[in-house]
Amino acid sequence: MTPISAHARTAGVQVFGPAADHGEAARHMAAYLRELGLEELVGTDAWRDGDGPVAAFRLTDDAAARWTPGHDTTGLAESLAARFPGSERNLEREIVMAMLAAPVAFRYPSHDEFISAVRIKLNIVHAASLTELAFDTEHAERPEDYWTYDEARGFTLLPGKSLIEGLTKATQPEASGKLYSFSCYRATEYVTLLGIAQELAVCNPELLARLQHHWEQRAIMSGLFHDVFLREYGSMEDPLPPKYYVPGDRLWFRNPDEHSSNVEGFEGSWVFYLGGGMFNNFWKHRQPFSLTAKCVEIYHWRHGVHTDDQGILRLDETRVEARVRASMADPAEVDRILKQMVRLREPRGVYVDGGCIDTTRECVRWVRPGTSDLVLPTP
Repeated sequence: MTPISAHARTAGVQVFGPAADHGEAARHMAAYLRELGLEELVGTDAWRDGDGPVAAFRLTDDAAARWTPGHDTTGLAESLAARFPGSERNLEREIVMAMLAAPVAFRYPSHDEFISAVRIKLNIVHAASLTELAFDTEHAERPEDYWTYDEARGFTLLPGKSLIEGLTKATQPEASGKLYSFSCYRATEYVTLLGIAQELAVCNPELLARLQHHWEQRAIMSGLFHDVFLREYGSMEDPLPPKYYVPGDRLWFRNPDEHSSNVEGFEGSWVFYLGGGMFNNFWKHRQPFSLTAKCVEIYHWRHGVHTDDQGILRLDETRVEARVRASMADPAEVDRILKQMVRLREPRGVYVDGGCIDTTRECVRWVRPGTSDLVLPTP
């Protein structure tokens, strides 16, 4: 591995911690990169900050220019398949490479915490790829042999039922034989929670037991879910590059059309990046979206708006699908739409000339015993 500047634009992964443990953690990280066959692509540096010694790992400038030009990670899977043909670990490599190409630092208090982060992303990609739901913003349902509903507490787990099994049955029709009604935002919470719970079963059973107990008492939802479980990176002031994505991270595509964004459930679209340039599709899990397809779909939401007999704005997805098919068959029209949509989104309430690309992404907090910053509220 090559020494690098601590102030390079590609920040990558940083492992910090007490001096007594730091050298061993850095050596474990280097050994892991060698195991993946990525060592020659990675530069290293070391310094001290307020958290103590820091070991930094990122793609070298040459590797970043070749593998992730302009922080575009959507071509990593194809490049890795050419270098490691048929390897079962290429998704893992894609996650690590994307993190090593990060324009903002992914910081971990140990090598083990970094490994858990990678495994959680793998779990989320796997779960999101299998998740299919019935879209409904007004009603919701869960498998009755695992869940019960209370308006004040939300959907809670029946005592003695496995959280992992309950989340799997609620989201994966191949496990339950049924599609359950969700909004896309709540669906991302269940998939994220499943990815976390599966890793806790391996690395932190005590925290998993507390998580299970909490969900038997009260669901953690919406803004509180974000605060408890997720770390947001990027900002409106310092936006992430439009094509920078890490497999397993949660993101939002904004609907930049003001009128159609007033239809409940169509303000935007919450999804996970699956890798390989694809984003999951909660409604047809075997048909994930490319960035192009997602942008074209959201663009055409404006053409499906109508007012029902009760005076409520609705969206006719059949009309949208017809428009999408016509546009996707016309390369010039696709280019026109992408020029409008592959722009960073505007601030909340502003609809002038922004696109659908968010300025931030979301990943899971630390989960290991002794270093976890995932703090459960009082049920």
